[in-house]
Amino acid sequence: PSVLAYADGASRGNPGRSGCGALLVDPSTGRVLATGAKYVGDRETNNAAEYHGLLLALELAQRHEAAHVHVLMDSQLIVRQMQGQYRVKAANLRRLHQQCKELSAELPHVTFSHVPREDNAAADRLANEAIDEYDA
Repeated sequence: PSVLAYADGASRGNPGRSGCGALLVDPSTGRVLATGAKYVGDRETNNAAEYHGLLLALELAQRHEAAHVHVLMDSQLIVRQMQGQYRVKAANLRRLHQQCKELSAELPHVTFSHVPREDNAAADRLANEAIDEYDA
C-alpha cells in the first residue's frame, strides 16, 4: 500500500529537550493508519530531532509494509539532504542521515517533499507531546 508519512521534530532550547513525532496516513481516505512519538534527549538540536522524526516515520512505514512512502516534512534542510541536494555538514547529523538513508533503502519506494509548517501540525503536536510527557 501507499502511505503519506508526516514527520517532525521539536527542540526547546536548540539544543535542549527534544522530541519527535510521526504519523502514517492513507492517501486515498485520509485515515490515520499509525502514529508514534518519542522523547529524543535533553540536549538535541532541532535538526537532530527532525531526523529522529524521520527515522520514526520510516520505522512506522516499514512495520506497515508500505510499498510507496511519500515523506512530508516542514524541514527543508532535512528534505533537501535526503534528496541529495544539500550536503550534511553538521557532524551530529551525519549518523542520523546515514541511518535514514539505510532505512529508506530497505523500503521499496520512498520520496520526500517539503510542506509548510501548518500542513504538518499533527506530527508537530506528537513531537511536543513527547516532550510534555517526559517533563510531567
